[in-house]
Amino acid sequence: MDALQYLKYLNLSFNKLTGEIPNGGPFAHFNYQSFISNDALCGPPRFKVPACLSDSHNHHKSRQRAVLRVVLIPLVIVSVIFALIVSFFLIKRRRKSKVPSQMDLFPAIMLDRIRHHDLEIATNGFGQTNLLGIGSFGSVYRGGFTDGTVVAVKVFNLQIEGAFKSFDTECEVLRNLRHRNLTKVISSCSNIDFRALILEYMPNGSLEKWLHSHNELLNLSQRLSIMIDVASAIDYLHHGYTTPVVHCDLKPSNVLLDDSMVAHVCDFGIAKLVNAEDSVLQTNTLATLGTLHQFWHYVDGNVHEKEPTDDLFTGELPEDRTSMKDTLATLQKIRSSSCQAA
Repeated sequence: MDALQYLKYLNLSFNKLTGEIPNGGPFAHFNYQSFISNDALCGPPRFKVPACLSDSHNHHKSRQRAVLRVVLIPLVIVSVIFALIVSFFLIKRRRKSKVPSQMDLFPAIMLDRIRHHDLEIATNGFGQTNLLGIGSFGSVYRGGFTDGTVVAVKVFNLQIEGAFKSFDTECEVLRNLRHRNLTKVISSCSNIDFRALILEYMPNGSLEKWLHSHNELLNLSQRLSIMIDVASAIDYLHHGYTTPVVHCDLKPSNVLLDDSMVAHVCDFGIAKLVNAEDSVLQTNTLATLGTLHQFWHYVDGNVHEKEPTDDLFTGELPEDRTSMKDTLATLQKIRSSSCQAA
């Protein structure tokens, strides 16, 4: 518009224009009234608009903005990553320290709760033909599902005093334990008047059945292996888990044998979780005496060097008795020696 020399009159008021008002050509004769209410315009003072910034100033501001982008963007990214890492470790620590409620039964291995109706069908109405055994707080049945899965269903008799507590105790103890010589819990069924645990099925039954049967005999090697399996399970309960567990009811009827004659300790209905402030000696000795006394006398006398009446087992002070870890090492040494002798 600078070239429009014959332009005499111009009124661009109230148009919300932006940019610089030229200062040459016909614009030299115009005044501020030609540009009223165009707040974004800049130019000479006579037009009553702000002065335009120089190119160098604009370049300087652009450079500042570029520097800020280069510095701030990586800083923000690093801060976000750091915050995410800190949050991850805090959540992980919180989950570890959180005590699971009784509603969180067996979260790591449990898929879906099995319905009472499904268990009735699987056990033929909890019939006598499916009955595997009767314990202190209920009965165990063989259960078969339509997909061919065979399980053991432990049904708690809630009319017996302590049955509710026994169910809760087994849930609390077994939900996080993982060991090849402990009976695995597959699922559970719980409602107002019914409690049951669905366990791994052991086709060879209990150790008690084998020890007192006239038709089924255990050879010396099998007996020694079973003792090692039981000792391994108890050693894990005492020393291999974050909270020591004392079984409190270890006996041949609570040791089950799978199809490979591997022993699995079961029935944690009266087990105890040992707190950190409790004596460590408690876990070193509580099960040792019962375990050896129940199993040791079934092994031929020529194989072992110690009798159940040895001071290692009957010492008055707990620290004078052998721990389960030492017992396991001794049994493994005996098996190794017998294999070499053979």
